[in-house]
Amino acid sequence: MTTTSREVFGAPCWVNLATPDLAEAQEFYAAVLGWTFRTTRIGENFRVALLAGRPVASVGALTPQLGVPTAWTPYFAVDDAEVTAARIRERGATMAVGPLALPTGRASLAADPYGAVFGFWEGEVVQAWNAGREDTAAWVELSTRDAFAAAVFYGEVLDWACGRPGCCDVAYEHDHVVVRRGNQTVARIDAGAVEDAPDPQVRPRWHVHFAVADLDGAVGEAVRLGGAAVTPVRTSPTHRRVTLRDRAGALFTVSEDTTGRR
Repeated sequence: MTTTSREVFGAPCWVNLATPDLAEAQEFYAAVLGWTFRTTRIGENFRVALLAGRPVASVGALTPQLGVPTAWTPYFAVDDAEVTAARIRERGATMAVGPLALPTGRASLAADPYGAVFGFWEGEVVQAWNAGREDTAAWVELSTRDAFAAAVFYGEVLDWACGRPGCCDVAYEHDHVVVRRGNQTVARIDAGAVEDAPDPQVRPRWHVHFAVADLDGAVGEAVRLGGAAVTPVRTSPTHRRVTLRDRAGALFTVSEDTTGRR
């Protein structure tokens, strides 16, 4: 089932891995995260990852001439890709790729003024993929130097808190900027305490998180297949999580719910 980006504008609507070896990536993520894969209308160099039959993410083979790095990237739904691209340029940020016409819509890659890479999408959206569902398998979080400034940028570019029906709202809670659509949290921006001065040591980056039932097992499989853990396991009252690197160098975070809700 699909909807359109206009129905969920401003919210993250997908995550994609750009990788130099599609077959190797499928082997790695099948073992680490339990995914299966299927082809799509976009072409043979693109796969949709499924977990228990539900779409989770996509994996695409890198096109060298585009200069896209090996990385996981979140995509945000927009009404009009050209308007969004113009807003990005007007605010001193960078349009890297696109908008590119694909069979189901138009895709673009950009970098915010602080260097964090993100994508945006105009077109069909997979209805079963929802960053705010309690049982979602993927979610996104921006680590940046200045959470307030980042929230202003993304708010102006993606129409957060714009007053239009269905727009995402923004709140400052527990030292994070929290982005919600309705009552569902769809993204977070973190720079430490909002009232603190910007931290020059933080390298701005969008983190893509995936839920796993067995954190230690996922880490073991990643290491076995040539990946690595790049952070220690971090424990909170509700989760254990660790950031991993796949064989091609893409970073992602896996998170195990320790409350028994999953």
